[in-house]
Amino acid sequence: MNEAFWGLSGVSWAVMGAALAAIGGGIGSAIGITTISNTASGIVTEDSEKFGRVLPLAAMPGTQGIYGLITAILVMVFFNILGASAEPAIAGETGFKIFLACLPVAALCLVSAIYQGMTAVGAAGMVARRSEDSGKALIFPALVETYAVFALITSILMLSSLASIYPAG
Repeated sequence: MNEAFWGLSGVSWAVMGAALAAIGGGIGSAIGITTISNTASGIVTEDSEKFGRVLPLAAMPGTQGIYGLITAILVMVFFNILGASAEPAIAGETGFKIFLACLPVAALCLVSAIYQGMTAVGAAGMVARRSEDSGKALIFPALVETYAVFALITSILMLSSLASIYPAG
């Protein structure tokens, strides 16, 4: 049951998928937050009263890192990798399927967080000029967030399906 697939065990494939989801989301979030924070810092330097209005824009790209973490934790929990005293019995092919189920979050969260940060820069420009439009400004980066949410839902559905079909023994 623990045979290798392309030279790797099922657990190795599963852990690589979990790691990629966390890494992709984390890198994207770090870049996205940095992008908007540079602009937000300039706005706050000019008018410190706008801090509360630009802070949500700066925080938004961070959610993709959370989605990557959620995906990684689900892999570890669903397939008994977290805290297991012995390597779980995950077939190589099943581990590869788990790896593939993590890719939507790994790829989409990496890219969407970066673009969300870029979109938030434009939204911050709205806030700098018209503070009363800060609620409207949140909509634009939130549209980018939609695709990260779709990726998370897709990965969760695939992982939960795999967990019910191939429970780790």
